[in-house]
Amino acid sequence: MSEIKKHLTQSEKTNLAGSKAKGQRPYFLVNKQTEQALSVAMTLAMELSVTKERLSSLECMLVDKGVIEKGELDQYQPSKEEVAKRSLETQAYLARVLRIMQQDKEELDRDDPDMQTVQDELTKW
Repeated sequence: MSEIKKHLTQSEKTNLAGSKAKGQRPYFLVNKQTEQALSVAMTLAMELSVTKERLSSLECMLVDKGVIEKGELDQYQPSKEEVAKRSLETQAYLARVLRIMQQDKEELDRDDPDMQTVQDELTKW
């Protein structure tokens, strides 16, 4: 790992993880907005599925080992530190969910040529 990457904040790491590759993203559905909505929905579905599975496994293990009683998890009150940690995790989660829109903004900011322009330039040779 480079020296620069070692000193990045969690927020900076999250932003880098979601950065867009160079060039234009190919779209396969009716329009870009439809594809973006589907991407956001699928990202949410994947995140939720994994979370529900892990939470269920963890709760079953804790109850089976007698660490907590069934239903006790619903009564848990997090500390201020835990609330702050969860807030950062939520920000990272939302960055992953909205990644496709962030990349679209980066594309507009960078003003990359579209695929047709690149193809036209390449066929001139």
